[in-house]
Amino acid sequence: MKLRDLLKIKGRAVVTVKPEDAITTAIKKLAEHDRGSLPVCSSEGELVGIITERDIVRKCFTRIDAFASIKVQDVMTRQVAIGLPEDDVNYAISVMKQKRVRHLPVVDGQKVVGMVSMRDLLDLQLDEAKAEVRYAGLLARRPPRPIV
Repeated sequence: MKLRDLLKIKGRAVVTVKPEDAITTAIKKLAEHDRGSLPVCSSEGELVGIITERDIVRKCFTRIDAFASIKVQDVMTRQVAIGLPEDDVNYAISVMKQKRVRHLPVVDGQKVVGMVSMRDLLDLQLDEAKAEVRYAGLLARRPPRPIV
């Protein structure tokens, strides 16, 4: 399956933040949209980074005294591994495992067209496994053939 197909199945809109947004804006969007990360996009809509719950916890709470003044650009990850719509889901799994990330922006040109999470990939694999189990279960229910 291609990443574009997975994004169609998910059907979730892309939610982004800007580098100059306050960290509280990112936190609100993460909570409101039930996301674990957000792509950070410039005013032109181009991907410039990613911010995750983990970034916020690790980088913001070490500077709790200055929390109100922290911007997304202060804590975002700038080197972002990406997927392309035509990439296979196995590519996404490999990159996410290799880079130890849980979220992969899918980019067409410089624009984010979707986000794929480890949970999305796991759900996809579990759905495939369920289908196999269901099929195997049907085979087991057939009466045995008489031996001739």
